[in-house]
Amino acid sequence: MAQRTYIFAGASSAMAVQAMTVLKEQGHRVIGISRSSSNAGYDEFYTVEQYSFSTFPKIEGDVNGLAYFPGTINLKPFHRISEADFTTDFSINALGAAAFVQAYLPNLKNAHAPAVVLFSTVAVATGMQFHASIAMAKGAVEGLARSLAAELAPKIRVNCIAPSLTDTPLAEKLLGSPEKTEAGKNRNPLKLIGTTTDIANAVTFLLSENANWITGQVLAVDGGMGAVRLL
Repeated sequence: MAQRTYIFAGASSAMAVQAMTVLKEQGHRVIGISRSSSNAGYDEFYTVEQYSFSTFPKIEGDVNGLAYFPGTINLKPFHRISEADFTTDFSINALGAAAFVQAYLPNLKNAHAPAVVLFSTVAVATGMQFHASIAMAKGAVEGLARSLAAELAPKIRVNCIAPSLTDTPLAEKLLGSPEKTEAGKNRNPLKLIGTTTDIANAVTFLLSENANWITGQVLAVDGGMGAVRLL
């Protein structure tokens, strides 16, 4: 298998670190960009103050894939969501993703079989209470993914992953006790909380040449929550 080069934004997140580990085990090269200074084993690592236009570092050479991991879990009743909440969620999730892809589009255009992976949430396709701000922001990400898939075809594939509740530090408030964890499992058709490995497997597949005929898709990695109802 020929070595491929990938760039991850949000590289210090648990999902990103797990995906990086899998790709490096396969012999690939992974470059990390994060607001944290924790390298976690990337081949190259850059720290930025925020994920926005003109803040991403210049990286030379061909890049076979991008994955944008930054996200928020800002769950509030609609009447309590402030303008700042909406702005922050949209900036981190949607504008950051657009800025990231735009920054490294020239690197992708010259590479072999390039691909982009963005992140949505099950709450976009399945209405959930208290998710108005994050669902709105991630809905924009899904629109971005489909638009880019059309604009960049046939050279560059663009897809999106939509998880449900996953066991990561970001979800700590939702899984902070055995009772909360059990409740989360019981809301899921497969009675499971997602793991970083579940997400990493989807990321590495969509970035790989094994997914060469897949673009413009939102892949649900959610234990069936978005499509299945149990009586």
